[in-house]
Amino acid sequence: MPIAAQKIVPCLWFNTQAEAAAKHYVSIFKNSKIGNISRYGKEGKEIHQKEAGSVMTVDFELEGQKFLALNGGPQFTFDEAVSFQIMCETQEEIDYFWNKLSEGGSEGPCGWLKDKFGLSWQVVPAILPQLLQGDKSERVMKAVMKMGKFDIAALKQAAG
Repeated sequence: MPIAAQKIVPCLWFNTQAEAAAKHYVSIFKNSKIGNISRYGKEGKEIHQKEAGSVMTVDFELEGQKFLALNGGPQFTFDEAVSFQIMCETQEEIDYFWNKLSEGGSEGPCGWLKDKFGLSWQVVPAILPQLLQGDKSERVMKAVMKMGKFDIAALKQAAG
């Protein structure tokens, strides 16, 4: 299926690591694949400054979500204003994604982390929205605020 079949496709801007990043993400998520890889030509080099034949874009898919990775240069970098959430059913899933994605990156509060490319992810228990409902929400939120990687058992305990 061509990448255009999905109406909205996040484009991730890298300096030169688009292909490495796409391969890394595809290695972590089970239902994933690399699609087309396009390369820079001679045309436009005075603007894009990329060598002819070097990777321009890589389209890839993670769990049915299509992405485009672009080697656009050093002008822009990722920050925490945009992140991708991974909804996890089990603690084992949380541990897996947390460990794989934070390797070479950095761990943050409340389930957030930055991967080795600087992209922000939040590894979230799927049950969290339910635990944040009603009169137990304050207790759960207090527990959330103390966590880096989420602990489902501790969140359930806080909910009472």
